[in-house]
Amino acid sequence: MATSVVMPALEMVQETGRLVAWHKQEGDLVAKGDLLMAVETDKAVIDLEAETAGILAGVTAKVDDVVAVGQVIAWILAPGESLPAQAESHVSGRTGAPLDQAEPRPAAEASQAAKQGSDRPLLSPKARRLAAERGVDVGSIVGSGPGGAVTTVDLVPGKTPPADAPGTLWRIMAERVTASWTTVPHFFLTRDVDAAALVAARARVNQRSLASSGESVTVTDVLVSLVAGVMRRHPAVNASWVEGAVRRHGDVNVGIAIAVEDGLVAPVVHRADTLTLRDIAHRRREVVDRAKAGRLQPEDISRGTITISNLGMHGIDAFTAIINAPQSVILAVGRIADRVVARDGHPVVCPQMTLTLSCDHRVVDGARGALFLGDLAQAIEHPDSLSYDGA
Repeated sequence: MATSVVMPALEMVQETGRLVAWHKQEGDLVAKGDLLMAVETDKAVIDLEAETAGILAGVTAKVDDVVAVGQVIAWILAPGESLPAQAESHVSGRTGAPLDQAEPRPAAEASQAAKQGSDRPLLSPKARRLAAERGVDVGSIVGSGPGGAVTTVDLVPGKTPPADAPGTLWRIMAERVTASWTTVPHFFLTRDVDAAALVAARARVNQRSLASSGESVTVTDVLVSLVAGVMRRHPAVNASWVEGAVRRHGDVNVGIAIAVEDGLVAPVVHRADTLTLRDIAHRRREVVDRAKAGRLQPEDISRGTITISNLGMHGIDAFTAIINAPQSVILAVGRIADRVVARDGHPVVCPQMTLTLSCDHRVVDGARGALFLGDLAQAIEHPDSLSYDGA
């Protein structure tokens, strides 16, 4: 049975997506789970897998096309199967013969093309024509375009892109933070928190987790767990400004800001308030590995309701972060460091950390933000229920 390939909705308010690359070409044999195409949203470039096996056919979108969410851009057919009737009018409008009039590729040829697909260089349409005219072997060229695509700039002798030209992910990040900073009315709340109990609780949890699984939990893992529990008690903060109104979310989905080689991404731990610390740590390791490998999946970056940005490991004491819209808050976390504080009228040294909550004033006012941050400070200073596996 023919299966449609559509431009997916990867985010809550996404209306379009840009096609960055086809990993398979029309007529290629596709296995379920094969990388099929790369799509750019306003957060990242995501590689999408084929949901079924068959032959890729009826492709109507080309690289760099901006396509409406839900629009059919290709089909996956069983060998010998024809395109559905509703697809033929779209396909026949393309340059060249309609697919139903073209000679189908034999299965053996399609299979061979599938084996070669991952080695086939990506080319922009202009670059493809220019390379053919000049007889250039594009396989030896490192492309500077989206997804490593070879562009016309790469084919001009003696000319290379500027050394500081931003990659696709960096450009997306730049566009997102600019839009958020200029359209979201930010305000910031800062609080110093006694981290002694958190440090002790993490050490206790790691003693047990290392003994049972050989894997440790990070301060970020602990914060994801505590933040999620507090967010559940503050539904007015677990919300977004969408189409001129506040929309509250049913789930608590915590994003973790991760710096990768070519930018910044924020993969999400979904329903974090229902997970054990072990599950959170496992999910964090999983998405960090995929982010660094450039293999994040659509689900990895979707539906976040709060983001944690932790720069403590880089020696930063305190900072303010830009909200990851359409979320209403982002928590900036500084390092845990020994500081002199007053306790019962006497100076004492204890581990402290500084939290800064950036808030969207359309959703969260000062009082609601302060109550949330106060409850979070209380949870950090008294993490009594924190355990590795919920037992």
